[in-house]
Amino acid sequence: MVGLYFYDPKVVQYTKQLKPSQRGELEITDLNQLYLEKGMLRVSNMGRGYAWLDTGTHQDLHDAGSFVRSIQERQGLQIACPEEIAFEAGWIDKKLLLKQAENLRGNLYGEYLFGLLSK
Repeated sequence: MVGLYFYDPKVVQYTKQLKPSQRGELEITDLNQLYLEKGMLRVSNMGRGYAWLDTGTHQDLHDAGSFVRSIQERQGLQIACPEEIAFEAGWIDKKLLLKQAENLRGNLYGEYLFGLLSK
């Protein structure tokens, strides 16, 4: 299942209970099923604005990079900018965002952070 997973410390114990699949690998879906059976699985629909990109091959990785660059250039937004996420969530204040921007002065990412301060 496509998604972003966060597990508690019991994940190591539960993973040891899994058996390799026919491919000879432990499957994330089996781990999720185990959490579901224990009533410990919480699912959140991510909705619009999220994309999952397989990056299992060199071509996939190239395609993902092209997708990210295209979105950033056309929309003028950074994808997965931790400073922006933290600032908008109230986890950091303008002072800390400014410090981060100053540390990155002279490159496009730093300029993007300065732009967040002027909004």
